[in-house]
Amino acid sequence: MITLPSGSMKRADLRRVWLLAWQKERERLAMTPLETMLADVLRLHPEYLELLEDPDALARDWTPEGGQVNPFMHMGLHVALREGVAADRPAGLRELYRHMHRSRDPHAVDHALMDCLAETLWEAERAGLPPDEAMFLARAQRVAGC
Repeated sequence: MITLPSGSMKRADLRRVWLLAWQKERERLAMTPLETMLADVLRLHPEYLELLEDPDALARDWTPEGGQVNPFMHMGLHVALREGVAADRPAGLRELYRHMHRSRDPHAVDHALMDCLAETLWEAERAGLPPDEAMFLARAQRVAGC
């Protein structure tokens, strides 16, 4: 499992990790496994690459009320989903993911499952509780048609 650098990190620090990963990718420098994963996710979203050249992006807010998608949150959900699949957490997610990838566009599958994950995380945050893995898996199974 890939982990972020230790210590307390602020939002701008986390966003800098994305910028550094993309810089290393462009310059063909050695990367950590996390940086490689981040670069893979960035390649899926070329519309966000310009953002990585903008120093103001480290402090910018994107709000749903403004009809905006936070690109760092979106890309972070890609990473969280990949980590969940790799760890098979919740149990059964890996097989469900593989099943869905056999018959559907992989990026669309990721987005469908990320929606389930985002809803589960939002509910947990709202309730002040840990995310309900069983609920996430049930949502994912519904999306998969299981």
